[in-house]
Amino acid sequence: MEEQDIVKQASEYVFRLFKEQLSKKLVYHNYKHTFETANEARQLGELYGLSPEELQDLELAAWFHDTGYVKTYDGHEEESVHYATSWLGERNYPAERIARVTDCIKATRHGLKPETLLHEIIVDADMANIGKETFFATAELLRVEWEIFKEQFFTDQEWAQFQMDFLLSTSFHTARAQQKYAGQLGLNIQEQRNQLQKESKKLKQEEKEQRETLAQPKRGIETMFRNTYRTHLNLSAIADNKANMMISLNAIIMSVIITYLSTKTSITGAEFAQHRSLLVPVGLLLLTTLGSVIFAIISAQPEVTSFNFNKKKINSRKVNLLFFGNFTNIPLEDFQNGMHEIMRDKQSLYTNMITDIYYLGEVLRRKYRILHISYSIFMVGLILTVIAFGISIAFYDEPVLDPTQQEQTTQEPAPQEQNSR
Repeated sequence: MEEQDIVKQASEYVFRLFKEQLSKKLVYHNYKHTFETANEARQLGELYGLSPEELQDLELAAWFHDTGYVKTYDGHEEESVHYATSWLGERNYPAERIARVTDCIKATRHGLKPETLLHEIIVDADMANIGKETFFATAELLRVEWEIFKEQFFTDQEWAQFQMDFLLSTSFHTARAQQKYAGQLGLNIQEQRNQLQKESKKLKQEEKEQRETLAQPKRGIETMFRNTYRTHLNLSAIADNKANMMISLNAIIMSVIITYLSTKTSITGAEFAQHRSLLVPVGLLLLTTLGSVIFAIISAQPEVTSFNFNKKKINSRKVNLLFFGNFTNIPLEDFQNGMHEIMRDKQSLYTNMITDIYYLGEVLRRKYRILHISYSIFMVGLILTVIAFGISIAFYDEPVLDPTQQEQTTQEPAPQEQNSR
């Protein structure tokens, strides 16, 4: 009677512990699973005619074997041992029997081979679900639990294959468990095989539809790539034409300014040298044309993207072999192998073409960004130059000649008068 009382107390303790502290997200390893495991362990122990002490220790181990989930998910067996040791120790349970209980709990760790009959019974009881009609429903609960706590996600095809492999690789250790669950286990394996075939057919059908969808608009895909290439090349040509136009215009303006300033001996140059306030707008215009032409030249300057040779990059399709800046940096043999691989694999071909378009876009983005700076400098510089010229004209004063210069200008026509006389 006392032995039955401690098992009952253990079940009530585990019930309260799970109700108060176990996460509600544990939809598989909860009180229901623990109750079924303890029930199966007791039935198998009775079939083997275990002694009352062994049967009691087996039931206690079954009740405590998943209590560690309250603290942790992975490695919960050690926590379960702590819960069982603490609870049984408080009730002065014999030390040698506590050790037997904890050994049974440790035997439930996945991948360990049971060493004693008690170990085999509790492991079979813990895995009894595979030999029940409720296997598929509870397996889905385990799938959800793994997604939450272990971040393991499976497609329907992957899960069906995983379950099939698990059923085929798992067997019961005791003869009694094999007799009790073998029939339903065989039915579950057959049902899982049928489900796996359905998922395989479904996956093949989806792949077929995807291939058909990809093959039907083949001409459309090629047209898209052709138009995209043409558009990028046209935009590149437009950018180069705009850069050439800006270079030519600014070069002409710079040559005119430099020629104008160098005519020191001319009348215009001598007069201009006396009005140095005009040097500000002229110098501003010169700096504007210089800055604009520099950025225009940078925009039109050819740029070739390249990479450091690494065979792993070629195998991982991270290199665009269709661009000369890339394939000229690799040996001929690797280039030939890469091109043959591209021609065999449609996905690799499209990947290289997409990569090529991407880098064309990068070059275009750089061209237009620098060209925008060149035009902005030219526009702002012209505005400032016009403002500076306006200010210079507004504050322009006629130069005052000294008396000697005035006498020279008045006496110059005298010889003409004498000659006329």
